[in-house]
Amino acid sequence: MGSFQLQDFAAGWVGGAASVVVGHPLDTIKTRLQAGQGYGNTLNCVLTVYRNESVAGFFKGMSFPLASIAVYSSVVFGVFSNTQRLLSQLRHRDPSHTPALADVALASMVAGFVSVGIGTPVDLVKIRLQMQMQPYIKANIKLKPTVPGFPVYRGPIHCFRTVLQKEGIAGIYRGAGAMLLRDVPGYCLYFTPYTFFCGWITPDGCISPNPSSVWLAGGVAGAISWGTATPMDVVKSRLQADGVYLNKYKGTLDCILQSYQNEGLKVFFRGITVNAVRGFPMSSAMFLGYELSLKAMKRDQTETNP
Repeated sequence: MGSFQLQDFAAGWVGGAASVVVGHPLDTIKTRLQAGQGYGNTLNCVLTVYRNESVAGFFKGMSFPLASIAVYSSVVFGVFSNTQRLLSQLRHRDPSHTPALADVALASMVAGFVSVGIGTPVDLVKIRLQMQMQPYIKANIKLKPTVPGFPVYRGPIHCFRTVLQKEGIAGIYRGAGAMLLRDVPGYCLYFTPYTFFCGWITPDGCISPNPSSVWLAGGVAGAISWGTATPMDVVKSRLQADGVYLNKYKGTLDCILQSYQNEGLKVFFRGITVNAVRGFPMSSAMFLGYELSLKAMKRDQTETNP
């Protein structure tokens, strides 16, 4: 069997779709806390969104991520798994050889780098849709003609088209630098702990981890990865939300400096609880969807080609 396999891309698509459904409500809360104004703490944010927008407010902007993050996850898992096999082929002349943790880390960083090309536009549209009902309160800043609190975008396609027309390709990839700084180390702290904990939890003699091991290892890895990624996630969210009503930041460094000067160091850890909490079920669903669908595809392939 060659080192390149398309099954990983298909399984990643299933895992991505599962994670969006599970994690989007908490993702909405996380974005409002990081880029919004006047919410205070997590509980107050939840109550405010529910009171003003009902349950539908938590799922605002989900259609686009559901369609696109499935593709995004497909690329991440496909690149990660095939890079792992390529490294095993180069080091041991056997793509099925169990990779060392160093190779897992390298493969995950490659996946993180590649993912930014797809993930930045997806996140931008999702965040713009999540933030467009958020009133912007800031003294001495002249707002755009659009009135805060009223929708700017009619949906994901309209949002994408509007940003592209008004801001060009640079607008679509706004926050890409922050996302690169978040995702390259972030995926390293995602796949490496998952691989470690799966190997640790799985009993000796088992060829593959059972669903409960996948669920636990995936959840722990997600909590670690999202918790540590929070500072750059805050910067990315602010950069991408910037532009719904006004343009405040000139770039990644300017966003970091302004945020620190205005709100102190604690601003970079805003939403860390939500990030870590939502990271567990999202990643559990992601890895379960990936592993179970991959196992099913391999079983069908074995039955078809004995």
